[in-house]
Amino acid sequence: MSLSKTDLKIEVKTFEQLNIRELYELLQLRCEVFVVEQDCVYQDLDGKDQKALHIIGTRNDKIVAYTRCFKPGDYFPEAAIGRVVVAENHRKDGYGNQIMTASIQAINELYNTSVIKLSAQTYLIDFYNSHGFETTGDSYLEDGIPHIAMIKK
Repeated sequence: MSLSKTDLKIEVKTFEQLNIRELYELLQLRCEVFVVEQDCVYQDLDGKDQKALHIIGTRNDKIVAYTRCFKPGDYFPEAAIGRVVVAENHRKDGYGNQIMTASIQAINELYNTSVIKLSAQTYLIDFYNSHGFETTGDSYLEDGIPHIAMIKK
């Protein structure tokens, strides 16, 4: 049986629930996009993965979309979503919307809050607006890339 173009299997896991293959693949995807594609040297392994919920989107047993989520107080005072990433060859498949919807739902259900903060690359403001996030404050450079804080209430 083949998957349609929009089929994405989404799982929510703690750090301890990740297997070695999943951890390797999600770190590889983050490195491919945030370090290589965006030509940004930064410390991706920041010691926060152990506190995060990992929202993993797979297609044909390969991780193609991912976020990490935090309960209030673990990253920001609010719940948080970060490291939002979709593999380059799947960006037209709607996986960004699917992984964000799943991340928001996980935070709502597991942390019992609808208030979520993220640090968005400024070119993605419209994408995050479509998920109910609003900009707050001025833009700033994070690892040399323009970002802006956004909140969903």
